Amino acid sequence: MGLNISDSLPLAVKALDFRALRQKMISGNLANVDTPFYKARDIRFEDVLAKEAHTLYDKSPKLALAKSDAAHMDPLDEGSNAQAQVFFRGTHPTRNDGNSVDLDIESTEMSKNAVMFEALTNAIKKEAMIFKSVIEASGKIQ
Repeated sequence: MGLNISDSLPLAVKALDFRALRQKMISGNLANVDTPFYKARDIRFEDVLAKEAHTLYDKSPKLALAKSDAAHMDPLDEGSNAQAQVFFRGTHPTRNDGNSVDLDIESTEMSKNAVMFEALTNAIKKEAMIFKSVIEASGKIQ
């Protein structure tokens, strides 16, 4: 593992990975716009990132579950197995051929996703530039 610039960097990188995956799914939907019975797919990952952010930034101590017997099971950590959910978009009616891809919706979602991807990329670049300037400044001190 490389040098960790901040606590939020791994979260931003994971968000970039999810955004890239969402871009592929939307592109797949657009590629299948004329495929009969194709259902438009999407991915929901905001809940996963919110749980990870809560875990990352919530520094309050956790209350341990008391066990009256050593044979009792440990509580499940609900955040440990959280995964993004792939789902079919079914909010609009399908066409006569059973295809549910709507070009307007896909274009809008692709644009929104591209803007979010660019914002995340810029945030990571800015954080790296701050780190780089600190290193350069520390080299100039004699």
